Amino acid sequence: MELLSGASFLRLENAIQAAAMRQRVLSNNIANNDTPYFKRSDVVFEELLTQAIGAQGTRAFASKPTDPRHFPINGAYPLPAPRVVTDESTAINNNKNNVDVEKEMALLAENQLRYNLMTQQVNHEAKMMRIGIQGSA
Repeated sequence: MELLSGASFLRLENAIQAAAMRQRVLSNNIANNDTPYFKRSDVVFEELLTQAIGAQGTRAFASKPTDPRHFPINGAYPLPAPRVVTDESTAINNNKNNVDVEKEMALLAENQLRYNLMTQQVNHEAKMMRIGIQGSA
C-alpha cells in the first residue's frame, strides 16, 4: 500500500504539475513580449477540476455493497490533466501580439504563491503521516 497515492494526493500532484506548467507558459509569454504575431497562452486546470467535481455531484453512482460493513462508494471523478490554451482572439500591440507584461508578471506571482501553498500542503500531509507512523518526537 502506498501512503501517498490517495485521491487527495493525486489531486494535489496534478495541481502542482499544473502550476509548474503554468510557470513555464507564463515565462514563455513574457519572453515573447516583443515577438510579432505571438499569442499568449495559459494553462487550464482549476476550471476542469471544478467541472469534474461538479459533474460528479450531479450524477448518481450505483454501488452494490457485498457486506453490510462496507462503506458506501460515492464514486470517484476523473482527474483532469492540465491543458495549455492559446488566446487567439485578442491583439494589444501594433504587431498583433497580445502579451501584457504587467498582467503576466502578476499571474506569475499568483502562480508562485499557489505553488508554494500546495508544496506546503504536501509537506504537512507527509509530516502528519510520519507522526502517525512514528509517533511524536
